[in-house]
Parts: sequence; C-alpha cells; structure tokens
Amino acid sequence: MIIRRVRFDHPDAVKLNDEVQAEYDQRYGDGGDATVLDAADFDPPQGVYLIAYDERDRPVATGGWRSQDRNEEGNEDGDAELKRMYVVAEMRGRGLARRMLAALEEDARMAGRVRMVLETGTKQPEAIALYASTGYEPCAKFGYYRHHEESLCYAKRL
Repeated sequence: MIIRRVRFDHPDAVKLNDEVQAEYDQRYGDGGDATVLDAADFDPPQGVYLIAYDERDRPVATGGWRSQDRNEEGNEDGDAELKRMYVVAEMRGRGLARRMLAALEEDARMAGRVRMVLETGTKQPEAIALYASTGYEPCAKFGYYRHHEESLCYAKRL
C-alpha cells in the first residue's frame, strides 16, 4: 500500500467520498454525512487528506484531518478532526484503516495538533472497535451531529 497526499477534491477522493456517503446512507438512511467540508479544510498545514493505493494503483482507503479550535460546535483548541476514514469493502480486514489512522495521527502531531477527535455512529461497529483498540476514548459530543442520538464522539491525545 502506498499512501499519497491529495486534495479533498481530487478525483480519487471524490470517488471514495461518494462510496462512503452511499455506505452512510445504507446504514443510517439519511442520504449520507451532511457535515459541511471544503477542500481547503484539508490543505496543509491546517489539515491533510490521504489516499492509500494498492499495487495496481487503485484507491482503496482514505482519510483526512482538519484543524479545529474552540468553537460553538464543541471543539477544543488544538483539535484535529478526523474525517472520511474509509476502506473499500473488498480490502477490509487487512489493517489498512489502522495504517491510515496512524499516518493521520502522525501528520496531525507534526502539525502541532494536540488531540485527535472523531464522530462516528452506533451503526458502525467496525469503526468503534478500531478506535477503541487504538486508544480513543469517548468524549463530549461535538460537531454537526452532536445532538443526534446515534452519534458517538471519541478523542485521543496526540
């Protein structure tokens, strides 16, 4: 697997984002994640967007982080918000999400962020298991879905 930095509006990022949105819709039936994201949110040094490619140069996993500081949606100063973690179905179970998460954490740490935060949902047990196994702990809800019953938020000190 080769991990490359790309813009959030790169064609491969758009393709994988469409796939993850379809999966969110299938699991939650709400059309996907309505969180507003802008490609510039992930431009270094305020964030990064990564895509993992397989040996045939196919995009197979993705994830990004964007800087957040204290705001009305519940973030704290120094937060790096994890977004769009996704592995295509046929590549799951091979450790790609774990490798992507480690790369994102290291990048956020090097950018001076002090805490990685994420929002997931009750219908994503695989994500919950990944985050719990890598040191993430439940935290106060934040972000667009902070008032939704199915929303779960986690944080980890970097």
